[in-house]
Amino acid sequence: MDEEDANIGLLNVIRAMSSILIKGVQVMGNGNGKEKDIYIEGNLIEEIADPGKGKRSEAEFVLQGHGKVAIPGLFNAHTHAAMTLLRGYADDMPLHDWLSDKIWPVEARLTEEDVYWGTKLACLEMIKSGTVFFNDMYWYFRGSARAVTESGLRAALSAVFIDGLDEERAKEQIRINERLYHESKGLPDRIIFVLGPHAVYTVSEKSLCWVRDFAERHDLLVHIHLSETEEEVKSCVDRYGMRPVEFLDSIGFLSPRTIAAHCVHLSSRELALLKQHGVKIVHNPASNMKLAAGRMPYEQMKQAGLYRNIALGTDGCASNNNLDMFEEMKIASLFHKVFTNPTVMPAEEAFELATVNPARMFRLNSGAIEAGKLADIVLLDLKKVELVPNHNLISNIVYAASGCCVDTVICDGRILMSDREVEGEEELKEKAREVAYRLVEDS
Repeated sequence: MDEEDANIGLLNVIRAMSSILIKGVQVMGNGNGKEKDIYIEGNLIEEIADPGKGKRSEAEFVLQGHGKVAIPGLFNAHTHAAMTLLRGYADDMPLHDWLSDKIWPVEARLTEEDVYWGTKLACLEMIKSGTVFFNDMYWYFRGSARAVTESGLRAALSAVFIDGLDEERAKEQIRINERLYHESKGLPDRIIFVLGPHAVYTVSEKSLCWVRDFAERHDLLVHIHLSETEEEVKSCVDRYGMRPVEFLDSIGFLSPRTIAAHCVHLSSRELALLKQHGVKIVHNPASNMKLAAGRMPYEQMKQAGLYRNIALGTDGCASNNNLDMFEEMKIASLFHKVFTNPTVMPAEEAFELATVNPARMFRLNSGAIEAGKLADIVLLDLKKVELVPNHNLISNIVYAASGCCVDTVICDGRILMSDREVEGEEELKEKAREVAYRLVEDS
């Protein structure tokens, strides 16, 4: 057996472990940089104790944590995972031209197998950069679900619901989503089925009402793009005589189950409506900047009492162009400072937008390293040059670190990466590269 085979065999054993002991690791939020032992049983953190003082001193697998710090795994609250296949394919273009001339023609050629490989590539990138959960909306739900199941990550998955305001297409979309909902009951608990109406300009009022009713009946989250561009607002006013949030309010669509991505162009009345209905908001600063969509009114949202309902997302790789949530935290914080003052969105807030806030939004018992929480843990290597010196860990995480500082990723009590090694990584990248080139070769 050669070294590579041995490493793969070790990782396969790791995947099957039911108990993990992380010895002598610093724990974010535990104070003073003192080392602790973290014991994981099944998919839960059972105990955090002083080294050698815990009730559990043995486990089926032991990780050495010295020189590392344990932080909660990061959440990517809005993306289109399989668009990793289009990374760098169409950049520096006006939004309408980018969509109509480049993105939509390629997406029209996608197959379920393409989406599977694109999502697999996205899962690899997220594991390598410390993300344990993502909220996805894309074509071919089954391909995405298969990729997530195999990756070991958590995800909220929705099929893109677009009817183009066509009644027959709407009926087809409803049938598809009803079928996928029932199929999703056979998926791992790590995968949450979500309804995904694309936006008010691509989904008819009647279909939005169906989404509203189906979500309420089955207590489902609803993932929608909302007020991303000025053109979206204008078209909604032209069609319905109201701005997007006002229109959704008028049909009873808004609720605490609503996950609204972007929310860039909002009036003060719309902010009040979002607060009134407990709507969750996903900020995508890198994508909004790159596509010149505008600036989400973060300070006004905080003043309206919406802070606990805001999370961060990367959007898809065709408009970001990566899935690194460390980078997204930094961009978010700096983006708002430049328009206001240096105290806006301090590092602590940016970190909460990628951890505790989305954990609450997606109803998960995670987002912090505490006994009783889900074992979704990322170990950062404190020897990485970006983290030296360590005057303030959270400032280093937000302003200095990148995904390359991630050493180990544990999700749902399973080790997905150790010493920056992920099983099958090279083969996966080669296959995804092949799929991506084939997709665009005729465009």
